[in-house]
Amino acid sequence: MLNKASLTNLPSKHSRSGQPQWRNVTASSSPPAWAHRVSWERADIFRPAQYAALLTGADFVVHSMGILLEADYKGVLSGRESPISGLQKAFSASKGRPLSSSSNPLHQEQQQQQSSVESNANPASSSSSSSSSSSSSETQLTYEMMNRDSAILLAKEAAREKVRAFGYVSAAGGAPVLPARYITTKREAEDVIAREFSGPGGMRGVFFRPPFMYDSSRALTMPLAGLSAAGAMVNGLTGGILGGFLGTAVVKPLKADLVADAVVEALDDESVRGPVEVAQLEELGNKSWRKTMV
Repeated sequence: MLNKASLTNLPSKHSRSGQPQWRNVTASSSPPAWAHRVSWERADIFRPAQYAALLTGADFVVHSMGILLEADYKGVLSGRESPISGLQKAFSASKGRPLSSSSNPLHQEQQQQQSSVESNANPASSSSSSSSSSSSSETQLTYEMMNRDSAILLAKEAAREKVRAFGYVSAAGGAPVLPARYITTKREAEDVIAREFSGPGGMRGVFFRPPFMYDSSRALTMPLAGLSAAGAMVNGLTGGILGGFLGTAVVKPLKADLVADAVVEALDDESVRGPVEVAQLEELGNKSWRKTMV
């Protein structure tokens, strides 16, 4: 969550674990220099009551969470699950829930509120339902939940608090190694947020569609970025014919810091709304960089 002054001062970052384990996201176990300027908060995004009050007074809210694969990669790495089983889960279509009235998180919340009223007359039923729901939320890790439903729920709370703009970090497209639901759930989130909360006079919805992002602090991203850059060059020379089936694998990658600068620049520009594609992201990021040179 950001206030307008917070674009250069003190933003607030919310996640289920609070401040990250830096050794898992950077090349060092020590926090970067900017980390002390962030107010780190813990909250479950599927439990709005835990963070709704923190949205009060925010000018901008950005949703940047999501998953690439549904496999329990932590379980695979720790030996709790075999790599074969993990891959089967990652590419299984059985978890898929197409967006409908029954799966829309906005409608589900209304149903839960109704169930809560009804369960007040039956405490035993309420306890059983709560236990079952808690168990389910801890074991599920799907594109629908992480890439779509979490964003829609957060957007609803942001709109309720009269936030000026809501940023959603989506994606430029899919890739050959990713199930189609990776990108379809992101597009569904964009559609619902634009339709339900971003009308005239309402909250401005900005949907960032970055390509593959890299940073020197994440060593694995560097060679992958090189491959994407080479693919983008070949795709350009062949008239873009590779993009149809290789997706973001042949789109010019962008440095993570440049995308972050583009997000801040876009939120502060009232003329930017709706999807922000790769070329515009690069333009916005460079615009932000030029301001620091003045």
